[in-house]
Amino acid sequence: MPTFDHEDLSFQLFDIAGLDTILATDRFEKVDRDVVENVIDTATKLAASHFEPFARLGDENEPQFIDGEIQMIPETGAAVRAFAGAGFVAAPFPEELGGFGLPETVVQAVYYIFATANIAFQGYGMLSAAAGRLLASYGNAEMKDTYLTPMLDGRYMGTMCLSEPHAGSSLSDITTSARPLEDGTYKITGSKMWISCGDHDISENIVHLVLAKVPGGPAGVKGISLFVVPKFRVEDGGVLGKRNDVSLAGFNHKMGYKATTNCALNFGENDDCIGYLVGEENWGLGYMFQMMNEARIAVGLGATALGQCAYQASLQYARERPQGRHPDDKDATKPQIALTEHADIRRLLLAQKSAVEGSLSLGLYCARSVDTISSTDDPVEKREAELMLEMLTPIAKSWPSEFCLEANKHALQVLGGAGYTRDYPIERCYRDNRLNPIHEGTHGIQGLDFLGRKATMQDGAGVALLTRRIRADIQDSLDQVDPALINSMEDCVDRYEKVTAFLVEEIGKDRRKGLANATLYLDFSGHMVLAWMHLRILGAAEGKAAREGESPFTEGKKHSARYFFNRELVRTKGWAETLLRNDLCAYEADAACF
Repeated sequence: MPTFDHEDLSFQLFDIAGLDTILATDRFEKVDRDVVENVIDTATKLAASHFEPFARLGDENEPQFIDGEIQMIPETGAAVRAFAGAGFVAAPFPEELGGFGLPETVVQAVYYIFATANIAFQGYGMLSAAAGRLLASYGNAEMKDTYLTPMLDGRYMGTMCLSEPHAGSSLSDITTSARPLEDGTYKITGSKMWISCGDHDISENIVHLVLAKVPGGPAGVKGISLFVVPKFRVEDGGVLGKRNDVSLAGFNHKMGYKATTNCALNFGENDDCIGYLVGEENWGLGYMFQMMNEARIAVGLGATALGQCAYQASLQYARERPQGRHPDDKDATKPQIALTEHADIRRLLLAQKSAVEGSLSLGLYCARSVDTISSTDDPVEKREAELMLEMLTPIAKSWPSEFCLEANKHALQVLGGAGYTRDYPIERCYRDNRLNPIHEGTHGIQGLDFLGRKATMQDGAGVALLTRRIRADIQDSLDQVDPALINSMEDCVDRYEKVTAFLVEEIGKDRRKGLANATLYLDFSGHMVLAWMHLRILGAAEGKAAREGESPFTEGKKHSARYFFNRELVRTKGWAETLLRNDLCAYEADAACF
């Protein structure tokens, strides 16, 4: 069964994201279009052979916690090792570190392919690459030699250890401690919770990146440091030494991502857990934000991939399944028609298609911004790319997590009762995707960040740049796109600026009340950004049609965009009314009323 649309991915990369422009820079002079196509082809084949066939098996046979150890199906390790062996962990790293130097746009497209096939398997390699990139940015030379090289080879894998049982997302309240020793190392003591890939039998070693507080440091987040804490200590010459007093305290049984181990870990139960400081003391959260923000974009693309997987499954079913007749045809002697002939089924399919295509475009836009930052010599272009990436990250994480989950719901509905059975992958996609509104900061936390920080930072410079970019694309589309859609986009941007100015003023009066509707503001902003992505898709589709002639592919892009504008973007009108009142009905409902 197909899990992603190869033609669409190529279109997204080259026609919309403008990958050719990135490949033309000195930074990526060794990568051309043929290299990219070969990489995508390799990823597609590996996903088809090692990932997709075992998605159901991994879901139905989740890892077990037995006698203090994780036991898991062998297919998981085989897939992850094949992923690393093919160079997909090393793919984004520069050649001087042992990588392949691929653009981030290509790397994220590759990860998307694997996530559509089996997101639970894909998480191991993605997390390891992200942990490795953090070490590449902030680790010293010894750390890179000791840990990064075997991570790129897939012999070591990585994790991020942030949350604690008592603190959850409130990192200022973590209590894991790091006591400095005379030799420059630290004794780590504490517990971490919800650690994806926290223990397994896939690799020789696991490199935990652990947030902890050094005694005597500042209170709250300003006193957080970052440490490398390996499962096994590494001796001279890269020889694995003794177990590092990192114990598996428990295994969390989640409703989705079942083949991805999710663990509770104890550090220093026997006062013998050694950690190695990354960078400087008390700067740990700043370092970790690199990995957190990278993971947020990956979560959004993972949610998109699950939306795509379910969409493809429901589309195939709808094309093959005969059921019923047209409303004006009551002749039961006539053959039944395919589900795709029914208007409401087309609605359900278009809703999925528009959510997935817009979300993929947004994720690749963010990845393209990363490539711009690393490849441009123009300081203004670099600053703007950094600002756009900062603005869009909460949306790129949260919008697909919410609305590609909604797309999964539509996919279930296409199949009717069959959609809720394990005979089809859609119910698994839904369960997997239901975790993404929680992953890497809940939907509500992203809303607080987007309104409380991003909309106000640099005196609104991020908002101004975002709206300027959208208006520039509106101008570029005037001769190509339906004027009614252009007017809808312009009206939405006007509403967004009005709502933002009002809420920023409300925050200045009373921060609690001003942020009371931050989540709705995030949804409003996300719908505007997704409409912008569809505007870009429309422009690219028109260009493709002009070059190659109209086709079902380009016609599909037009229908998808029209659906989003007519059925989704219009929702921002009602949301704007609520936001411009700063409705406080939820804020004013004190605990006693429940």
